[in-house]
Amino acid sequence: MKILVTGSAGHLGEALMRTLRARKIDAVGLDVLPSEFTDITGSIVDRATVDASMRGVTAVLHAATLHKPHVASHSRQSFVDVNVTGTLNLLEAAVAEKVRCFIYTSTTSSFGDALTPPAGAPAAWITEDVAPIPKNIYGVTKVAAEDLCRLFHRNQRLPCLVLRTSRFFPEQDDVPEKRAAFDGDNLKISELLYRRVDVEDVVAAHLCALDKAGELGFGRFIISATTPFTRADAAELGRDAPRVLARAVPEFPAIYSALGWKMLPTLDRVYDNERARLLLGWQPQYDFRRALQAIADGADWRSPLARAIGSKGYHRQDGAA
Repeated sequence: MKILVTGSAGHLGEALMRTLRARKIDAVGLDVLPSEFTDITGSIVDRATVDASMRGVTAVLHAATLHKPHVASHSRQSFVDVNVTGTLNLLEAAVAEKVRCFIYTSTTSSFGDALTPPAGAPAAWITEDVAPIPKNIYGVTKVAAEDLCRLFHRNQRLPCLVLRTSRFFPEQDDVPEKRAAFDGDNLKISELLYRRVDVEDVVAAHLCALDKAGELGFGRFIISATTPFTRADAAELGRDAPRVLARAVPEFPAIYSALGWKMLPTLDRVYDNERARLLLGWQPQYDFRRALQAIADGADWRSPLARAIGSKGYHRQDGAA
C-alpha cells in the first residue's frame, strides 16, 4: 500500500505522516509548505503536481485545506480554489490512477447555523442526519467538497468516506470572550464533552476509514470525543450544563473546584460519534473522563502525538495545511 497524505505540514497531516512512518507504511506527504513530513512541495490546486503525486498511490488521505480562521486572511476565491478545485483535482487523479479509496477530512463546522439554537433552547444533538447550514465560505466549500466525494463514488465507483472532525487544534479559542473567561486547558478539556477530539483519535479514525472504505463505499462520519451525555440530556444542557455533568461524571465538581476551574453554564450542541464507532470500528481513547483524571493526577491530558506536534498557528498566507 502507498498512501498519499495531503496537507502533510499541517497538524493532522503531520500526525498522519508520523503514524504511517512509525508503522512502516509507504506514505507520501504533499503540501505547499516544505517540512520534515513533506515529500512533494506543491499545491493541490495545480493539476500537474497532483497527477505526479498520485503515481503508484493506492489510497488517499486528503487533509489539505484552508481552515475557518483563514476566513480573516484569505479571499473567498482562495477557499474555492483550495477546498473545492483542489479536491476535484485529487479525485480525478485518483480515478485515473485506479486508487483503492479516498478519505476526505471535513469538519463539524460544516453544520453551521444548525449548531446554534436560541438561548435557553435544548442543545442541538448533532448526528450525521442533521442537514448542514454553512454560515461562511469555509463551511460552503467543505460541504461542496463532500458532495464531490459522493459524486465520484456514485459515478466512478471510487470508495470515498468523509470524516467530519471536531476541533483538535491546540491554539487558543477564536472567540475573544471565551479566551478571556477561561484558562486554556479548562476550556479545552470542557470541550471534550461536546465539541473537541484529540488528534491521535482523529488519526485512528482515518486508519479505520482506510480499512472500511471498500466495504462502505460512501459515508459521512462525525469524529469527536465520546460524550458522557445522552440525547435525553439535551434540554437540560441548554439550561444548566454543570448540573447534568455532575450527574454524568460525579468526580467533576471536586476536581474543577480544586483547580479553580469553571464549567460552561450551558451547551449549544453535542456531537454524537456513535455512527463512526459502530460502522468504522473506531475506538476513541481521549475523552473527558480520561482528561479529567490526568489533570487530577498532575499529568498531561493530551495524547503523546498531540504533544509531539505542538502548536503551528493558523494564519500562514502561503499555505493550506
